[in-house]
Amino acid sequence: MALLWAVACLALASTVSGCGVPAISPSVHYSERIINGQNAVPGSWPWQVSLQTRSGSHFCGGSLINENWVVTAAHCEFNPYSHVVVLGDYDLSSNSESTQVKTVSRAVTNPNWNSYTLNNDITLLKLASPAQLGSRVSPICLAPANLALPTNLQCVTTGWGRVNTNSQALATRLQQVTLPLISQSQCTQYWGNRITSSMLCAGGVGASSCQGDSGGPLVYQNGNVWTLIGIVSWGNSNCNIYTPAIYTRVSQFRNWIDYVIAQG
Repeated sequence: MALLWAVACLALASTVSGCGVPAISPSVHYSERIINGQNAVPGSWPWQVSLQTRSGSHFCGGSLINENWVVTAAHCEFNPYSHVVVLGDYDLSSNSESTQVKTVSRAVTNPNWNSYTLNNDITLLKLASPAQLGSRVSPICLAPANLALPTNLQCVTTGWGRVNTNSQALATRLQQVTLPLISQSQCTQYWGNRITSSMLCAGGVGASSCQGDSGGPLVYQNGNVWTLIGIVSWGNSNCNIYTPAIYTRVSQFRNWIDYVIAQG
């Protein structure tokens, strides 16, 4: 499935309950790309999770939004019986990292998810036991409802997706890429009427994420706080670095996320 890869489209917090402030500062240079990409600073994206099969194969990303919940893409088709959430990972090939492997007690997909149009591509995962928060595991802040985002806002997406258009191999170390948001009208020039108000477009300027990044975060920094504005959803099946990728617009789902979490 070309779209299942779903293309992809940075101080120690005073309290552990805070969000969006990594204890380990990322290094962001607004000129990198995941295709031919750059390794992230280990631990600098502490909300990034790896969704894996029980045998340890990474298939999607996700973001920790509090000690009990992770948000990812619906098209990742997370199955609580056969999949796990891995927190605090950096090098997928290493066995020496102090990761947390969590089973999931509930997977809640948005009721308006459409697997044909890929609209409303969002699922919430409730961890069976709370994440132990610390320097390498901490939550990202969620975009408020109806957040207005300026075109050309510089954002960062992270993941272990493919790093070479000529190979299906995934990255072993967490990669990061900086991308500008582009307007809906610009985006429809590439993708036509497939673009909805529940989607964000970013990239198309010589950078791309790729298969394996799906479900992972698109974040931007305001002051020293990072906020989750997008979820890697879909894009060009060849990870074309000049075609913008599509992200689920988190602000559109903030009220639904709050409702599901309040229900427990």
